[in-house]
Amino acid sequence: MDNNFRAYNETADILKALAHPVRLCIVRGLIEKGTCNVSHMQECLDLPQSTVSQHLQKLRTMGIVQTDRNGLEVNYRVVDPRIKMIITTFLGGEINHE
Repeated sequence: MDNNFRAYNETADILKALAHPVRLCIVRGLIEKGTCNVSHMQECLDLPQSTVSQHLQKLRTMGIVQTDRNGLEVNYRVVDPRIKMIITTFLGGEINHE
């Protein structure tokens, strides 16, 4: 049995961050679209902007998404290729290879 608990803990933390329907939807949408801002996500999810922002913060803290600022607009994108693989395996869809 492998004793590399650091790797197991990191993997468990990433999976915990994904283990919410809203965050799964956000990540899948970002994979399909490439980049997106909070306002657009909020409209698509039909949730308050503050709720979407809280979920994005959890994803950002885990290094799953990053932000790109363009003037006043902040766009999010998935940066971890493992996440793209996990989401497309479980939920299907095309991977945006940008």
